[in-house]
Amino acid sequence: MPLAEASAARYRDGVTAMETGVQMKTGGCLCGAVRYEVHGPLRPVVACHCTQCRKQTGHFLAATGCLREHLLMTRTDGLKWYRSSDIARRGFCQECGSVLFWQKDTAPYTSITPGTLDGDTGLQTAVHICVADKGDYYAIEPGVPQEASAQFSVPVPEVRRETAPD
Repeated sequence: MPLAEASAARYRDGVTAMETGVQMKTGGCLCGAVRYEVHGPLRPVVACHCTQCRKQTGHFLAATGCLREHLLMTRTDGLKWYRSSDIARRGFCQECGSVLFWQKDTAPYTSITPGTLDGDTGLQTAVHICVADKGDYYAIEPGVPQEASAQFSVPVPEVRRETAPD
């Protein structure tokens, strides 16, 4: 089932942002051919300096993320997926070129480029990864943890549901 159909089915039958108490976020590409909604909490930003991310973006990739079931694709006319490795794929707009998503096949979340979110995000950068591969033309700001490899732990927050007392 395509991502847009799976997302729509999830929200017909599942939990929405209103029900979880998490403010819904919206976003999309530069030209509007890809639009999405996030109906759950967003992970802090991870900045990846690996060669693939630098080749795709022209710099490094900054990415937040949400659980896959919290991502609702509302317009997919321009969405194109590129299988960049045997473990992951990258989503972008084939019309305007905006870099939008990264999905590891076995991960329960989708990474989202925070610059594609509408309005203020309230997010902060938690870690820089793959810094051993970073470009030689820039410095990483001090004060944010750095990892030489892709091994890091910045979990996507879970939705906490309050239960009614018995």
